[in-house]
Amino acid sequence: MSTPDETIIEVADLRKWFRIGGGMFSRSGVDVKAVDGVSFSVRRGEILGLVGESGSGKTTVGRTLLRLTEPTDGTIRFRGQDITHLPKRAMRPIRRKLQLVFQDPFASLNPRMTVGRIVAAPLIVHEPRMGQAERAERVAEMLQMVGLLPGHAGRFPHEFSGGQRQRIGIARALMLRPDFLVADEPVSALDVSIQAQIVNLLLDLRARFSLAMLFISHDLAVVGHLCDKVAVMYLGRMVESAPTIELFANPRHPYTEALFSAVPDPDPEVRRSRIILSGDIPSPINPPSGCVFRTRCRYALPACAGDVPPLRNVAPNHQSACIRDDLALQPAM
Repeated sequence: MSTPDETIIEVADLRKWFRIGGGMFSRSGVDVKAVDGVSFSVRRGEILGLVGESGSGKTTVGRTLLRLTEPTDGTIRFRGQDITHLPKRAMRPIRRKLQLVFQDPFASLNPRMTVGRIVAAPLIVHEPRMGQAERAERVAEMLQMVGLLPGHAGRFPHEFSGGQRQRIGIARALMLRPDFLVADEPVSALDVSIQAQIVNLLLDLRARFSLAMLFISHDLAVVGHLCDKVAVMYLGRMVESAPTIELFANPRHPYTEALFSAVPDPDPEVRRSRIILSGDIPSPINPPSGCVFRTRCRYALPACAGDVPPLRNVAPNHQSACIRDDLALQPAM
């Protein structure tokens, strides 16, 4: 029996490096450090927001902890069980409890399949003995749960709007009643008004199923509304982590401050001081020494080029990987 405080997912020192270059029989080449030592946990009914620029490693974290991409190092635990290196056959019953909502609602649905077949696909794979009538009933129930009509089961994806397609993708992901959901930029391809509908739907489904969720996004406004905790990534590393309210009110890493400065304020009278980061995000093939953010940080000191700063406690439940404890950073609100 699950408890409200049960830890569903626990990731410790996760690494995913991709080897590029070299030949089939050669060991030469270089490693792209897409994810380099990331740790976090998500409890039942909790939503963790993972934010950062494109190329920071957010999607790779999500795909690796679901074992869609094999980890290079580290540990992944699902409800206390180490699943890091489980073989495919042993992973099969666990996969039904770990599901993914894709970013692009246009590319993630097979245009040749009806909505009913798309949503029923997980049942066909994991519950092959289920009768056709029962399967159709489950599909109709799930479509209603995500705000669609049972009659939509006979239509094809091209007959729906972007927001409706994303609802179909969410229905497919929830078909097996998973314990953990990775939502990879699920609203970034949608209009703002539709984004709000999908976010509210995720909140409703979280409450209904006590879902644990990893919500990957670059939109801090959405993350602030949806998530209980936020982890900030830069160049494959986690640089700050805290409860959402604490992070938005009291950021402790300069990169977090820069992200907050880019969030538009709904009050037209408020003029925020925009922080423009110099240059592009460095290459994960050859990251900077010491703090990976130092080459773009306006507060950088020579000491920042030394050792890699660990993610350490700077306040209760608040961690930061910055040596500058003297900084008073601009909050999000």
